[in-house]
This record gives sequence, C-alpha cells and structure tokens, in this order.
Amino acid sequence: MKNENKQVEKEFKLSSWAINNKTTIYVSMFLILYLGVTAYFTMPRENFPEINETKIYISSVYPGNTAEDIEKLITNPLEDKLKSVSNVVEITSTSQEDYSIITVEFDESIPVDKAKQKVKDEIDQETAGEDWPTFNGAKVTPNVFELSMSEEVPILNINISGNYPVSKLKEFGEYLQDEIEDLTEIKKVAIRGAQDKEVEVAVDIYKMMAAKVSFDDISNAINRGNITMSAGNFITSQQRRTIRIIGEIDQPSDLGDFVIKAENGNPIYLKDVAEISFKDKDKTTYARESGAPVVMLDVKKRSGENMVAAADKIGVIVQNAKADIFPKDLKVTIANDQSPKTIGQVDDLVNNIIFGVILVVIVLMFFLGFKNALFVGFAIPMSMFMSLMILGALGYTLNTMVLFGLIMGLGMLVDNGIVVVENVYRLMDEEGMSRTEAAKKGIGEIAFPIIISTATTVAAFIPLGLWPGIMGQFMVILPITLSIVLGSSLFVAIFFNSVLVSQFMKTEDKDMPIKSIIRLTSIMMIVGLLIFFFGGAYNALGTLIIFTAVMLWVYRFVLRKAANYFQKNTLVSLENWYERQLKKALSGWRPYVLVIGTFMLLFIAFAGFGWSLGEQRTKVEFFPDNKPNQIIVYIEYPEGTDIEKTNQITEEVEQKVYSVLNQDMYTTNDYNYMVESVVSQVGEGAGNPQTDGGSSAEMPHKGKITASMREYKYRKGEDSEILRQKVQAALVGIYPGVLISVEKDANGPPTGAPINIELNGENYEELIITAERMRDYLNTQSISGIDELKIDVNKSKPGMQVLVDRKKAGELGVSAGQVGQQLRGAVFGNKAGIYKKDGEDYDIYVRFNKEDRYNKSAVFNQKITFRDPASGKIKEIPVSVVARQTNSSGFSAIKHKDVKRVVTVYSALSPGETDAGAVVERIQNSMKSFSNLPEGIKIDYTGQIEEQNKQMTFLIGAFFTGLMLIFFILIFQFNSVSKPGIIMLAIFLSFIGVFGGLVISGAPFVIMMTMVGIISLAGIVVNNGVVLLDYTELLIQRRKIQDGVSEAAYLPLTSLYETVVKAGKARLRPVLLTAITTILGLIPLAIGLNINFFTLFSEFDANIYMGGDNVVFWGPLAKTVIYGLFIATFLTLVVVPILFFLVTKFKMRIKGLLKEEVQNI
Repeated sequence: MKNENKQVEKEFKLSSWAINNKTTIYVSMFLILYLGVTAYFTMPRENFPEINETKIYISSVYPGNTAEDIEKLITNPLEDKLKSVSNVVEITSTSQEDYSIITVEFDESIPVDKAKQKVKDEIDQETAGEDWPTFNGAKVTPNVFELSMSEEVPILNINISGNYPVSKLKEFGEYLQDEIEDLTEIKKVAIRGAQDKEVEVAVDIYKMMAAKVSFDDISNAINRGNITMSAGNFITSQQRRTIRIIGEIDQPSDLGDFVIKAENGNPIYLKDVAEISFKDKDKTTYARESGAPVVMLDVKKRSGENMVAAADKIGVIVQNAKADIFPKDLKVTIANDQSPKTIGQVDDLVNNIIFGVILVVIVLMFFLGFKNALFVGFAIPMSMFMSLMILGALGYTLNTMVLFGLIMGLGMLVDNGIVVVENVYRLMDEEGMSRTEAAKKGIGEIAFPIIISTATTVAAFIPLGLWPGIMGQFMVILPITLSIVLGSSLFVAIFFNSVLVSQFMKTEDKDMPIKSIIRLTSIMMIVGLLIFFFGGAYNALGTLIIFTAVMLWVYRFVLRKAANYFQKNTLVSLENWYERQLKKALSGWRPYVLVIGTFMLLFIAFAGFGWSLGEQRTKVEFFPDNKPNQIIVYIEYPEGTDIEKTNQITEEVEQKVYSVLNQDMYTTNDYNYMVESVVSQVGEGAGNPQTDGGSSAEMPHKGKITASMREYKYRKGEDSEILRQKVQAALVGIYPGVLISVEKDANGPPTGAPINIELNGENYEELIITAERMRDYLNTQSISGIDELKIDVNKSKPGMQVLVDRKKAGELGVSAGQVGQQLRGAVFGNKAGIYKKDGEDYDIYVRFNKEDRYNKSAVFNQKITFRDPASGKIKEIPVSVVARQTNSSGFSAIKHKDVKRVVTVYSALSPGETDAGAVVERIQNSMKSFSNLPEGIKIDYTGQIEEQNKQMTFLIGAFFTGLMLIFFILIFQFNSVSKPGIIMLAIFLSFIGVFGGLVISGAPFVIMMTMVGIISLAGIVVNNGVVLLDYTELLIQRRKIQDGVSEAAYLPLTSLYETVVKAGKARLRPVLLTAITTILGLIPLAIGLNINFFTLFSEFDANIYMGGDNVVFWGPLAKTVIYGLFIATFLTLVVVPILFFLVTKFKMRIKGLLKEEVQNI
C-alpha cells in the first residue's frame, strides 16, 4: 500500500528544487524579463519574414542582338552546361533583345553559396571556350548572382524637383545616392528620370567617306591617343624617377585635335569628320510624381536588414541635406515609404496582444480571484518576454508572424499556469495543506500531464516547422514561435509559478484596509502626476500609474464583490449544473444518443461544406486576399516600341488613373485621405519585381504607375480594393495592343499568376500561334472569373534582316563580318575609350550623327573602307552592293523551362473573384473541346494553382503527421490505446465547429490560414483532453486505493461513474478557462477591433477603428480556431467523458465484469 501511495501522492523534483531555491529563481525572473524587454526594443521590425530563395541568376548583356541570336549564342550553351548540375530543381530562362537571364532553382538541401559556386564553375568552363561571343574586344561576361525578393522591391522613393536643369537635379540626386549607399542597411540606390552622360563622336558619313577613313581608323586613333601609362623607371643622379606618359584628354573637345590618319603630309583631324559632344545618353528612363517630372531615387535595402531603421536614417539624411546642402527652393519628397505601414501593422498586433491580455486577466480574476489571477497573469508577460529573448537570440525579426504567434499562444500559455495555480489552491482550500506542501504536491500531481499536454501541442506544430520551399520560409516562423511560447510557458509554470504560489498564495480573501489603499494610491497618484507632467516621451507611464491607482479603488468596491459573487455563486451554480448534466449524459441511453448525434453533426458539417463549395457559396482562396496598400498599374507595349511612345501612352494612362484616384468621394478640401502619393516610371525601373526580378535589361516598352495608400486607419472606412477595381475598370480595353494590368502589393511569397497555362514544344512560332488560338477560343467561351487573357511573348517585334551576298562580297574582298561591324558601328556605335572626370568614368562612343543614324539610305549606301591586302590600295565598297535589307518581325522574347521552349497564356482574376481553383477548373472543362492541338505541344496548368495544390498536399500531410506524433506521445503518457484514441476522435469531431462555422458565416476557406488553424486547433483540443483524462486516471487510482481494489482490476461501474463525474467537475474551470482565454485573445483579430493603448495613455486618444491589414491576413486563422474551439470545449467536457465511460464499460463487458444490477446506470 505504501508503494501505491507513492505512485498516487506525486512530487515533481524540478519544481521542488525551484521552491527550495527561490533566490535563484527570482534572479532568473529578473534576468529573463530584462533580456526579453531588450529584445523587444532591439529586434528589427518588418511586416513579413524575408524570403531567401535557393535560386541563382545568370544575366548576360550582349547589345545589338535579337532574341533568337541571344538564345543561340548565350542561353542554349549555358543551359546545356547547367542542366547537368546536381541538386537542380528547375531551370528557366528568357532570351530577349540584347539580354539573357537564366534562373537556376536548387533544392533546399544545398546552401545558396555552394549552389552559386557550382553555377559559376560551369559558366566559367563554357565562357573559356574560343567560340564564346565577344563585345567591344572582350568576351561577354555572364553575371552570376543570388537575389532576395526584399532586395528587389524599393523600400521608398526620393523625388527631387525644382527650377533646375535635369543634369543639376541629377547632381543633387547623386549626393543623396552616395550618402544613402553608405548606410549598412542599403544595397543599392538607382537614379531614375535622368541619364548618365557619355562622350559622343558623331561622325558625318559624307565627310568620313570623302576623307577615306573608317570607323576602325577613328576608334583606333582615340584608343591610342587617349591613354595615360607608365613606361618604367628612369635612373639618374642616383634617383629612380617613374616615367608616366600623360595622354588622357582633359575635356571632350580635346578629341577634335586627334589625327585619324596623315597621308602625303595631309593630316585628317577628328574634328574634320565628326562633332564631339559631352551629352546625356539616349533616353532610357522617365520619372514623375503626381504627373510632374522628377529625378527619382529607387532605394533598395539589403536582405536581413532593418527596413524601419533604414527609412529613419534616410529621413535624417534627406532632412540634413535640405537644411544644409540643397538650395531652399529645391523640392525633395519621400514617396512609397513602406516603414509607417510596417510600424502600424506591428503596433496594431502589439495592441491586440495588450487587449487580449487585459481580457484574459479579467476572465482569470472572475474565475480564480484577483490574487490567483495575478499568479496566472504573471505567466503571460514572462512567457512572452522569454520567447522574444529566444527568438531575438536566434536572429528572428519582430514581424507580424511572430506577434500573431504570441497572440495565438495567449490562451495556450496561460493553460499551464491555470492548472498549476488552480490545483495548488484546491489542495490548500479543500485538504488544508500548507503553501509549500500544497505547491510541491499540487505541481507534482499535474507536472507530467502538463508536460505531455505541452509536448502534444508542440507535436502538432513540428511538421509545420519542416515546411519546405519559399512558402515554408514565409510561414515557418509561426509554428516556431508557438512552440517557443509553449515551451516558455511550461518553464514558467514549473519553475516560476511554483515558487510564487509556495510563497504568496492564500486561501482567505481579506479586504485591503482602506488606510492602506489611501496611502498606496496617494503615492501612486503623486508619482504618476510627476511623470505625466515632466516625463516627456514617457508621460504615458504616468497616466498608466494614475489609472492603476483609480482601478485599485474600483476593484476594492466593485470588481472584487462582482468577482467573489461570480466565484461563490455563478461558478458554483455552473459547476453544479454541469455535474447534473454530465450525470444525465452518462446515464441510460443518453451517452449513446449523444455520441451518435455528435457523429451525425460531423457528417452534416462535412456535407454542408461540400454543398457550399459546390454552390460557390464558400470560396477557396490560396492566401488571404489583402486590401491594397499600393495600387500598381503595369503598362507594356510590344517589344521594340520606342520609349518616347511608351512615355506618351503612360502619361495618358496617368490622367485616367488620377481621375479615379481623385474622385470627390475620396477627397476632403483637396486632401485625398485614401492616396498618399503617386509616382510613375517609364523604361528602367518599370518592371514587375515578381516577373522581372534580377533583370537589368532596358525596358523602353514598359511603364509603371504606383499609387501608395494611406494607412488603413486614415481611410475613413473606404475599401482600397474597390478603388483598385475602379482603376482596373477604367483601363480595360482602352488601348488596343497595349497590355495594361492593375495589381496590388504582394501579401506573401510570389506564387505566379492565378491563371497560368504553359505550352511547351520545339517550334516557337507554332507555340505562339497555338497560344493565340487558345486565347481567342477561351475568350469566346465567356468563362467567368477571367480578367484578360494575355500571352507573355509574341512575334511582332519589329526587325530588319540584312542578307549578305557572299559570292559578290567575296569577289570584292568583303566579309559578312565586315558588313556587320560597319552597320553596328554606324547605328549602335563602337566604344573607343574612357573619359575621366571628377572621379567618374564616361564612355566614348563613335557612331553616325543623329541625322544619318536612322536614315536608311545613308546607312546602307555608306562605304566599307579598307586597305586591300593584295594591292595595298584603299578600297571603298558600298554596303548596298554586297547586301540587301528587308523589314521583318521577330520574337519579343524566347522563354525556356527546363531547356524546353515555352509560351504562357496568363490572366489575373476578374474584380471580386478570389477562387483561382474554381476558375482554372472551368478553363480545363472548356479546353476539353479545344481541337487541333498540334503534335508535340504539351499544356500544363501552373502558377498559383500549382503552388496551391502543392501546399494543400503538404498541409494535409502535416496534419496527419502531427496527429501521429500526438498519438504516440499519448500512448507513452497513458500506456493505453483507448484513451489516446478518444482524444484523437475529439480532434476530428472539432471539425464540426470549423466547417459548420465556415458554412454558416459564408467565409472563404483560405488554404494557408484555415489549414494552419485546424492544425493549431488539434494541439489545443489535445491539451484539454490530456488534462481531463489524466486527472480522471489519477482519481481512479485513488479510488482503487480507497476501496481496496487492485491496480489491475476495474472499479465497479458505480464508482467509475462517480469518479468520471468528479473529474469532469474538477476540470471544468481549467477547460473553460483555456477555451475562453484563447478565444478572447483571438477575438480582436477576428472582429477587427483595434485600440491603440499607447496613444490612449499618452494623448488620451485610443484611435479606435475596425478592420485593417492584420484582420484581413489573420482573421481566417483566428476564426477557424474560435469556431473549432467553441465545439471542442463541449466535446472535452461532455463527449470525452462519455467516450471514456463507454469504452471502459465495453472493456468490462468483454471481460464479463459488468454486473446486471448496474448495467442501467
């Protein structure tokens, strides 16, 4: 019997050690609190975690070549080398005029640096070959680099304007560029709207031919003449003097005196055949703010750096420059600054945490009493700060994922504290134990169950912690944070709570004497007022102290009485009512009816959800459909369009966009409360980071308009998505041949277009024709949900083919290469050296003057001048004699996927449509009737739907893997299969709440959020089930000892019945508290209530508003847990005891132990 008592009267050594070493624990508390607070203030703030893909990019610039030539000369040879590299998942490429970019995606098992080196080694081998192309006398050098999406999207734009020449504005911009690029957080600052300069040697074709000089003569003369070099050391008078030949020009006009050639004493100077100018390069970029021309700086930060800190430092640099450096009439503005929105979202979540903590502490006070609530409430900040300390040490940033993890864990982290405090209080109150004895025994009774329940909850998240791919990088911080929070709460409960309750817990509830309250609150009021009036930025702390003093009086006269009444009357009545209901539920036929009814409800919930999906009442979304913080209009002309034409059409589009953005409904006294700034870019910088990431190609055919919204709370309830849809509607079909898409800032990792149909094959022209047929066919089908089908490539790029008559050219001593070089030099130009000025290098280019450069007659009638090797005489052969030209059209680009040519038909979803899966399914059904698909062409549905299916498969697998881990842990805990089976059954039954809630509310099923919510819910349900069944098992063991029943035998059915009811009643408070605290912690996010407690105490303005970005993003997950937990609480309190009772009864029946006289209980 003594040994059996030892097993029943438990004591947990770690908590006992903590109780015996309280000084060590107090010091540990202070240290963790200090490190946690420090981590909170020092951790970098960002909206979402950064994504670093295992992709390596290879970009190659080879000017003057068509897409076909780039594919043949650059892309194909490199891809052939790269396809044999190990660990490669996918290779994609784009070959376009002058430029090739190849993307090599590796699996996650290889570090990015190692992957980059592998690629570099293969590239170096290929480029070392003799047949690798050269440009300007040097081999084309591919650039191998890695890329983070955070480094592609500018964190802000700086716009400079004023009554100054563009060149002067550019100088101001260059000053800011140098200052900002010195910041460690900044990777690059690009200047838009202003060109770099070059020295142009504009040759007059007729003078050049009259002087019988060639482009090579001019380039060689400049190359040889514009040079400074060392000629070694000259020793004289025992001194070594370094010899330097100074030949570099001081100013561009000096080139005019260069002699190209001199025959028979007649020198031909460069100024005789060409005009020399130091000028802007041909226009490649335009920038505007609110329609006015500006010089714009695109600021991009380094991966892993603090965006908010970077924006703050940039703001200081700009302010200092405006005050001390720039003229007073220069206008410098900052636009598209993302840091205020990031700070706003982070602060809103912090306020949600505070709101949740307040609600939780109020509930704890009513359930447990004020003092006990303080013991449990203490676990909240300690667990959170301990978690932040660990996360900060691991290098994580303070982003919305981390903060939501803290909110999500709010209810779960108090659970351990509730169980500890409630159990110790019960032993002191009901069994009359001393504080220390009750603490040791009470924690000993429930230590192993809370460890196991924490382990089972963490087990639900372990598979999520192994989430692969970029989606995993994005989401994995959530399960990591939750696991750390739960581990921290367990640590706090076992070590900190045990010490506090052993030292300070009292069962008697005495009023604080009025004199004591007066003395304490008077001191608090004086201190609070002093801080409020003289504390400066910390005046909110004074307000908080004053508020606390007032609340002490409120508690003394109002809340305490209400809490006592709730505990002694309401809660006792609730427990007695629950006891009666549980007794009824366990009696006679009722348990069978309740179990069958519960399973029928599960079937109804699933059937209703299936019906709702089929009727399109419940939409399926991949990711939460965020409200735009930026509305981005992308404008794309066909490849080959001149930038002036693109700029013209962009200006027209701007006016239409402004007319929508500045509608009367969005303005008050000329103040637009929706739109903060609008900037436009044409050419460089106008690409889409999601599709053009890593590309340094010029984009003269592209334009971009970015409208940044004000923070959500300032929008007066107006919906920015409706505004985006209005802009989209205003631009549909207005410019035939121009692709215009209206998008919003990405909320999460890139997933591709929602509708993305890939056609692959060998014949590219046939692929494009088939894609065009498919697009036209689908347009005739009137499929709902499609915005506008587009094709990513075309064969309308204007071109000109020059065919060399090899026979005639050979007879005249001219080669095709000479013809090509002559035409290239005339139009594109030859680089002839460098001009150095003020530490900057400027290219010197030799080409035809502007009048002749685009004159077809002048270009093709020019003479190729060279010295005949056989006769030694100068020969002049007109280009038109040996070549003829015809206009043609070429491919705008040639794209590859895994070395195969591919064409993509894509579209966004139409306004209001969010279910990409349903739209793609309608397209697939229509495509069954698409006829005459050429042989060798394959069709794949990729993009968002491919990623959606992949993530759904993973999440379902993660759910069942988590369940399996939970099941094995429970078997270890209970040494039984039936009890874990009951708990696992409760998880599936909780789906009644999840799917029933979705059907009733009509809310969308958001794959990423709802599935994570279901997995989180599994952990919470298990937690409650473990605590209930473990305590039931403990009471059964005690009853066996009391009744003299052997350990291996079963209790009589009557005793079992009483024990199950007693256990349920004893665990009612912890189970209810876990459910209520978790739900209350999530309610602010679920309903979108935002209260700013910082401004409430500092400015007496709570800035209350409903909705916001956090609600849109986290609402579906919060609602999933709330719906499920609502039902799961009923299951834990009623169905789990019933199932336990019925299973035990069934085991007794099998063994013939069930007596006839008690079978009707």
